[in-house]
Amino acid sequence: MSKVDSHVLAAWLDDTLQAARFKDYCPNGLQVEGRSEVGHIITGVTASEALLRIAVERGADAVLVHHGWMWRNEDRRVIGTRRTRMALALKNDLNLYAYHLPLDAHPTLGNNAQLARVLGLEPERRDDGTPRTCGPDNLVWLGTAPDLATVGQLAARIQQRLGRQPLVVGNPDQPVARIAWCTGGAQGMLADAIDAGATAYITGEASESTFHLAQETGVAFLGAGHHATERYGVQALGQAVAERFGIKVEFVDLDNPV
Repeated sequence: MSKVDSHVLAAWLDDTLQAARFKDYCPNGLQVEGRSEVGHIITGVTASEALLRIAVERGADAVLVHHGWMWRNEDRRVIGTRRTRMALALKNDLNLYAYHLPLDAHPTLGNNAQLARVLGLEPERRDDGTPRTCGPDNLVWLGTAPDLATVGQLAARIQQRLGRQPLVVGNPDQPVARIAWCTGGAQGMLADAIDAGATAYITGEASESTFHLAQETGVAFLGAGHHATERYGVQALGQAVAERFGIKVEFVDLDNPV
């Protein structure tokens, strides 16, 4: 079985996702250093205890996720669940790679690009071919759903493709033209989508104020699940790693209703 140096893999991931250009809420890249060579990776959305245990059971050398550890404003003490997770990784010599905003934003492998693929959304493109975006770090994508005419049809597509009934704020019969989307917890970017002329906005979660902003502006809001919208970028990235280095990569989907 092929293997790659753990730091060579980290450098390739950093470069591919342009990790250095993001001012993120957590460190991106190699978060925990394990064994020196990687031949088997488990990918998933979040570096939870459950995912780490599966990686250990399957004899993996590394875990690659979207949601890693050491988030801004977290308690930095190594106690409780943090101690349990870290002990698992260190005892079993697991490498942990995590990419947050860089994985949201990548133009082909990212969560937004992959959600568009899954839902059949057609991104708008600039003259240079890059996706038309708005919001902080250009994280909100803009586009259309050529074969869908109403909010209700868009909600039905989300339920069918993601296996999750979305939270919908808006009239199901309301027409949709320009659609904006940003996976995960991007409800705070609804205002950016509105300013960009969107008639509907798709993200993962909602806040109390989201309802009022959607109601008062007439822009439909669809909350499709934080986890549900962010399952696809890490799968695409894992496939790219497998093709580049010839190593074994498995995606594990541990369902999360949020």
